[in-house]
Amino acid sequence: MSHTNSQQPLIFITGGTGFLGSYILRYLVESGERVRALKRSTSRMDLVADVADRVEWVEGDVLDVSALEAAMEGVDQVYHVAAVVSFNPKEKDWMFRVNIEGTANIVNLALALGVKRVLHTSSISALGRDVDHPRLDESAKWTNSPINTNYSVSKFKSECEMWRGIEEGLEAVIANPATIIGSGYWGNGTAALFSTLANGLKFFPKGGTGLVDVRDVAQASIQLMNSAISGERFIISAEDTAWKKFFSSAAKHLNVKAPTKTVSGLPLEIFWRVEWLRSRLTQSSPLLTKETVRMSAHQFYYDTTKLEKALNFKYRSIEDSIQEIAAQYVESQQAGRDFAYLKL
Repeated sequence: MSHTNSQQPLIFITGGTGFLGSYILRYLVESGERVRALKRSTSRMDLVADVADRVEWVEGDVLDVSALEAAMEGVDQVYHVAAVVSFNPKEKDWMFRVNIEGTANIVNLALALGVKRVLHTSSISALGRDVDHPRLDESAKWTNSPINTNYSVSKFKSECEMWRGIEEGLEAVIANPATIIGSGYWGNGTAALFSTLANGLKFFPKGGTGLVDVRDVAQASIQLMNSAISGERFIISAEDTAWKKFFSSAAKHLNVKAPTKTVSGLPLEIFWRVEWLRSRLTQSSPLLTKETVRMSAHQFYYDTTKLEKALNFKYRSIEDSIQEIAAQYVESQQAGRDFAYLKL
């Protein structure tokens, strides 16, 4: 339980035990803010264990409207970070419910309870990617495209719920982070790219994407929340990076051999089908899916000038971030830990 002054604004965060959410939560707590956070009964607490006693925890999830209403009572600001990220077709319906219905619940309760401001964590994937238009900024209009994943669709539709709230008078701002890199659970998300590489990766996709350090996304989110900006979205991306460059850099800092073979076209199509069959036989999640394979073959470029101008924001170097994450992965392995978090 927090011991700060009860006259301070009360900040509520969803997804506070997850990857990005744990960094936002940590920054808020270290700044002395009053923080209330939503967690499921099954949530792992490793990423926030050392600051957990300075947070008021509420058990529930974004689909449990009564628990959510109790959690949002008396709250001034809401960071809505919780979302399911999955490229497994079996998890599509669950992901759509959490990402879209969960966001609608946050919006409806924020309006009903008079919450002052909401920061919604969206994604660059909500911009709608189309191979004929590889350069994107915040004005990009959603286009249906075969390389838009189910996750992209879920984030676009959840962002639509936030725009609806804004139309209805909610003061809110939307963050569209690129692919976020950072230490976390080494078996999940982009942190798993480091463990996969350390265990011997032969191939890399030919495309690329925007990359950004998790601490930059957390800090930009907090600065956007504390600004007077409302009813706008902001791309948060430090650098457009080819996957070849990313894997070469990470391999160098992990002191392992970099993957040397580009995989694209027919071999890649065969790859995901073999992986789908393997996952069916072993009852496990596929490491590659049709979606991830087709998306990773393309390079997209993101205009980041809007955020830089609005907040005078300066990004960390991606090369430095990769070096720091790789060092933490090696330390974690030596200590027998499956997680780590970067120093703020």
